[in-house]
Amino acid sequence: MTTRLYVDEPGTVLWYDLDDPSEDELRTLADRFGLHPLAVEDALQEHERPKLDRYEKHLFLNVYAVEFDDGPRKTEISAFITPQALITVHRTPFDMRPVLDRWSDAGRPPGGVDFLVYALLDLVVDTQYRIAQRIDEAMDSVEDRMLGDGPAPRDVRRHGFTLRRHLAALRRAVAPMPEVTRSFSGDAHLEPYYRDVEDHARHALDLIEHSRIRITELLDDDLAEQSNELNVVTRKLAAWAAIIAIPTALTGYFGQNVPYPGYDQWWGYVVSTVLIVFSASGLYLYLKRRGWL
Repeated sequence: MTTRLYVDEPGTVLWYDLDDPSEDELRTLADRFGLHPLAVEDALQEHERPKLDRYEKHLFLNVYAVEFDDGPRKTEISAFITPQALITVHRTPFDMRPVLDRWSDAGRPPGGVDFLVYALLDLVVDTQYRIAQRIDEAMDSVEDRMLGDGPAPRDVRRHGFTLRRHLAALRRAVAPMPEVTRSFSGDAHLEPYYRDVEDHARHALDLIEHSRIRITELLDDDLAEQSNELNVVTRKLAAWAAIIAIPTALTGYFGQNVPYPGYDQWWGYVVSTVLIVFSASGLYLYLKRRGWL
């Protein structure tokens, strides 16, 4: 998609939004706008860190917008920022219409390309904050079930670990954003806009850090509860083992192998075998139901 936006005649602002461009397409734009080869190389590669690099003729911005689909799904967006043009590159489809909406809502905004960059950053930070809120809200149900009596069920613990993994992935995209937005300096009229984005980025990062601490403490508390429960079970088993050990030791010492009902009879063997099988099976089912096996 190529968007042409008019600011002040005869000046024109160009926006090229490239969805999974080929290397040749990007090289063509690089020749036209004098883009630095290192910046072009970074745009062609994936999994670059969020950053803002300054070159002689342009800036290079790399950020991650976030959506949620069974977990945070990040869209890497690279942007070349020149005095008259914004060139955005992303490997996966991403809806850029909110950037145009911000431009339209502002009427004839000051700053030209700088305002487009602000709108892009604002969109990216909004997606990050929205996903951080969603994960934080999902944590409420985990917290309610973990704070019940006894250790939490296994599925709740696994959900808690999954949320912590999602937060770690989200943090890698959000943590550099306050520094990136603070690095922009341009038209004085746009200074409040960029500071507002920086504030939102810091808010998103604070929410992620709070959620990480929260879920880590919940998992640690549940681990301590499991340890306490294990100690109780171990103490009970040791007590019963001690009780049973005394008569076992005495009867073994005196060799008290006394005749039992059905001794030396075929049906006595059957009865004893059935008792052994049913008692062992019953104990197995009980321990399985309690989660000990």
